[in-house]
Amino acid sequence: MVPRYSRPQMDAIWSPAERFRIWFDIEALAAEAMASLGTIPAEAARAIRDKGGPRAASIGDAEVARIDEIERVTRHDVIAFLTFMSEGIGPEARFMHQGMTSSDVLDTCFSVQLTRAADLLIADLDALLAALKARAMEHRMTPTIGRSHGIHAEPSTFGLKLAGHYAEFARGRARLVAARAEVATCAISGPVGTFASVDPRVEEFVAGKLGLAVEPVSTQVIPRDRHAAFFCALAVVASGIERLATEVRHLQRSEVREAEEYFHPGQKGSSAMPHKRNPVLSENLTGLARLVRGYVVPALENVALWHERDISHSSVERVIAPDATIALDFALARLTGMMEKLTIYPQRMAANLESLGGVVHSQKVLLALTQAGMSREDSYAAVQRAAMATWEALGTPGGRDFRANLQADPTVSAVLSAAALETAMDPKRDFAHVDTVFRRVFGDS
Repeated sequence: MVPRYSRPQMDAIWSPAERFRIWFDIEALAAEAMASLGTIPAEAARAIRDKGGPRAASIGDAEVARIDEIERVTRHDVIAFLTFMSEGIGPEARFMHQGMTSSDVLDTCFSVQLTRAADLLIADLDALLAALKARAMEHRMTPTIGRSHGIHAEPSTFGLKLAGHYAEFARGRARLVAARAEVATCAISGPVGTFASVDPRVEEFVAGKLGLAVEPVSTQVIPRDRHAAFFCALAVVASGIERLATEVRHLQRSEVREAEEYFHPGQKGSSAMPHKRNPVLSENLTGLARLVRGYVVPALENVALWHERDISHSSVERVIAPDATIALDFALARLTGMMEKLTIYPQRMAANLESLGGVVHSQKVLLALTQAGMSREDSYAAVQRAAMATWEALGTPGGRDFRANLQADPTVSAVLSAAALETAMDPKRDFAHVDTVFRRVFGDS
C-alpha cells in the first residue's frame, strides 16, 4: 500500500524485517520443542535462541538486503533466510528447520500477521463505534427527514440514522472477531502434512507459544478457505464504511446541507473555485472500500490449490494481505475522525423536513382516515389528491400546504375534524419509539 494510506503500526506488521523476525521465532520455538523431545541436542536449541535471537532482532534494511542477495542465488526465500541466520549462529544452525517444510514457516507466520492485523482492526472498530455512539446520543431526538429512493419519506431522527450505522459496524466487528479465530492456526506438519518427519507435539508447542490453534489437517498448507473468510469479513466492513461515507456525501450536497465534513482552517476546496467545500474524505473512503472489496475474489480463488499444495496463492497473498489490512486500518481511522468532527445542521434538517408542505405525514393521515371508517382505497385516493396538489403548488404564490388541501377536501373533512387532523399530523408521534430502538442498539446506556 502506498505511504499516503498507511499507518505505522499496521505497516510494520507487513515489513520484511518483521516477517523475518516472526520466521525466526517459529524456527526457534520448533527447535526448543524438538530439543525437549530429544530430536535435536538441547545445546543446539539454546544456541539457536541465544545467537539467532539478537541477529533476528537487529534485522534492518542492510540485513534484508543481504537476505535478498542470497535469494537471488537460491531462488528460495526460506532457504535464503536460513542461510543468513546460519552465518550468525554457526554450526548449530544445521538443527534449524529439522523435518519442516517452508509452508510450516510461511503459513504459521501468515497466521501471526493476520491475527495481529485483526487486533488492530478490531481496535479501530471500537474507536469508530465509540464515535458513532456519542454522535447518535447527541442527536437522538434531532428531527430529520428519512428518505427512500432519495425522496422524502417520513420523519426520523439523525440519532436513529447513526444508530443504524453503529449496529452495522457492531456486526462487522463480530464477524472480524470470528474471522480472526478462523485464521489463527498453526501448521508444522512437514511435507504434505503427514508429520512423517516432525512430531505433532512440536506443532502443539509452537501453536501454544504463538497464541494459535493447531490446524487439524494441513495438507502442507493451511486450507485457504480460512483466509477467504477473513478477506470477506474485511470487505463487509469496508462496505459499511462506504455506506456511511455515501450518506455523508449526500447530506453535504448543496441542495441538502444537513451535515458536512469538518472544514479545517486554511483548507482549500478547489484550485479554481474558492467557495468550494467538498466531501473529500467521504469520497476517499468510497475509493478505499472498493479496493478492499476487490481483494475478495482473489482470496476466494486461492482456495482451490493443486493436490496437497502449490504456490499459486503466494503471490496473491503477498499483495492482498498488506494492502487490504493497511487500507482498511487507514479507512477506519479516517472515518472515526470524520464522524467525531462531522458538522451537523439541525436547523437545516428541520427546514428540509417541512420543505414539501407537510406531505411527509401522509401515512399518518391515511391511517387516521381508515380508523375513522373510510375504506383504505378511498382514504389513499383522498390523501394522494391532497399530496399531489401540494406538490404541484410548491413555491407558487398562494399555494396551499398539505393540511389545507386535506381540510378543503369534503371527503376528508366529513370524517376528520381539524383537531383530529392536527393530532394525526403531530410530529411527536414519529419519535414515540426512538428510545426503544436505542435500547436495542446500545442497551440501557
